[in-house]
Amino acid sequence: MREIVFDTETTGLDPRSGDRMVEIGCVEMINKVATGRTYHAYFNPERDMPAGAEAVHGLSSAFLSDKPLFSHTVEELLDFLEDAPLVAHNAGFDFGFLNAELTIVSREPVCTSRMVDTVAIARKKHPGAKLSLDALCSRYGVDRSHRVKHGALLDAELLAQVYVELTGGRQIGLELAAETVQIEVPAGVLSDAPPRSDRRAPRAHAASAAELGRHLEFLQKIQSPLWGR
Repeated sequence: MREIVFDTETTGLDPRSGDRMVEIGCVEMINKVATGRTYHAYFNPERDMPAGAEAVHGLSSAFLSDKPLFSHTVEELLDFLEDAPLVAHNAGFDFGFLNAELTIVSREPVCTSRMVDTVAIARKKHPGAKLSLDALCSRYGVDRSHRVKHGALLDAELLAQVYVELTGGRQIGLELAAETVQIEVPAGVLSDAPPRSDRRAPRAHAASAAELGRHLEFLQKIQSPLWGR
């Protein structure tokens, strides 16, 4: 099954108040295995970048000023997404911004039936535990040492690894028990020939008279033996 793990960076927390999406990163997975195909884009939000948001992802107004508008790349994005389920961490947030941008350019919003929320999966699997992407990377041993600031493609790549662990780990698709393993035996290894009769005779294992005598002397030196009580 084809799935897209994605993440967004934005100017704030609420598209209804005028916040915009400024970056999206997508990772293609088939049967929970990353294929190497990705989609990544920055967008000019046509507004200022609040200092608080810039502190999170490091994307300044100056950096984004020469990036394309979302409307200029929407077709490329939709071609990459196709009709695959979309996996995101706290997916309602990312879906909200993606659909807000699609609405601005008069495109059909992505149906929430395609939404897979890894926070919801993690909450069910690890009730009471920390559910941030950093916390889940630590739990599952996903290396995030190169993550200095939030970045949409980097976070999507980390989330793809976490998603695999949340949904069964590296054993996904392992069906050895259901498979018949056939072993090819080289010619001549098995034959109808009778077993060989030139085997070595069994060795005698009884103690000699001298050994029995030394053993008796040793026993007599033991004071108050348990077997004499």
